[in-house]
Amino acid sequence: MPSFPRPDLGPLTRRSALATLGLTGAAIGLAACTGSKSPSGNGSPGASQSPDAPPSKAKVTITEPAAAAAEVPASAEIVFTATDAASTQVVLKDAAGADVPGEPHPDGRGWLPAKALAYGTAYTVTVTATDSDGRAATATSTFTTMAQPDKVVSIVSFLPDGAVVGVGMPLIFRLSRKIPEAQRADLQRRLLVRTTPAQEGIWTWYTPDELHWRPREFWQAGTKVFVDVRAGGLPLGEGYFGKRNATLTCSIGRSLVMVIDDKAKPKVMKVVKDGVTVRTIRVSLGRANMPSSSGTTVVIERLAKTVFDTTSDPNPSNRYRTNIEYAQRLTWGGEFIHAAPWSVKDQGVRNVSHGCVNMSLADAKWLFGQTMIGDPLTTKGTSRKLQYGNGWTDFDKPWDEYVKGSAIPYTPPPVDASPSPSASPVT
Repeated sequence: MPSFPRPDLGPLTRRSALATLGLTGAAIGLAACTGSKSPSGNGSPGASQSPDAPPSKAKVTITEPAAAAAEVPASAEIVFTATDAASTQVVLKDAAGADVPGEPHPDGRGWLPAKALAYGTAYTVTVTATDSDGRAATATSTFTTMAQPDKVVSIVSFLPDGAVVGVGMPLIFRLSRKIPEAQRADLQRRLLVRTTPAQEGIWTWYTPDELHWRPREFWQAGTKVFVDVRAGGLPLGEGYFGKRNATLTCSIGRSLVMVIDDKAKPKVMKVVKDGVTVRTIRVSLGRANMPSSSGTTVVIERLAKTVFDTTSDPNPSNRYRTNIEYAQRLTWGGEFIHAAPWSVKDQGVRNVSHGCVNMSLADAKWLFGQTMIGDPLTTKGTSRKLQYGNGWTDFDKPWDEYVKGSAIPYTPPPVDASPSPSASPVT
């Protein structure tokens, strides 16, 4: 997946930064972190400070990477503790003395280089803490990164850059191997999501090799999305490391939501666009022995013309081969919205399909011209409950259940007493 410069999505406030991570209680400065490695630095006065001036009240210690550390992963994050500091500054330089750009992680635990570090290279980091009187103390650590690993894990977005999707579309990132549970939180921290407008959301491990991110409610129409994958060189268990950093830039289109209540008379699909019901379509759902699924699905594939072929079904009564127009897949198990001119007399009255949503050719054509990948359909009142994972079923799971799939424990985001659009950006 190619890397693109981050678009201008406006300032990232403390509230929005933590909301996108599903975190709270984290300082946006660099919080105190300790580890088993020997610390570097003793809070010595800065070079510009006069020898006769009183020492700085601030103290700073670098804990990771440790001084003189070797075989440091290219994903290295600068972690330090600072006390009595009014401000802190991190300067990372490579072996040639060139500055390496970076910024604090939104959860406040460390300072991240903007790109993965080069392999087999020496770096020097200097952290300066300045007290309320303007006196500085510094700590310095030099370390060397590991050689380039042979065993790597690719992390690829399902969506291409520039995609425009519906309000029910999750962000989907697939990995080239299953990630052990012990490494999942570390990887999840390195998948940074930024949305404009800001919306609370969280990553969930859909499978051991697939991560999904969804907002708490359906996306707001017109949302701009930027995902920054900082996984290059990150240890991912069993001797594997992240292959490279990557980004995704996409956006959410207009709001289009479809709703069907099988108990209603007549049986109809309501199509709601930007909050207004724009069409009511008579439908026929799955018959008694093959009911449609009740739950929230999204459009995952759109085919103007296709062939439904079930001639290999073990039940002879379920075998057929039929040309289909305006098919929109909802589940991997084979539930579609599609034109069914043969069941027009049943539409709105009774259920006769094999689990699909039947509608007239005219209505199916109209709907096909309105929808996009990620548009949600909520079906109610049938005898079958939607199976989680049968399609992109992220929004079928209540938020309180969905967050349990995160490797980072979820707590609600902080509520700013008086949020300001001009708050300092934090990335």
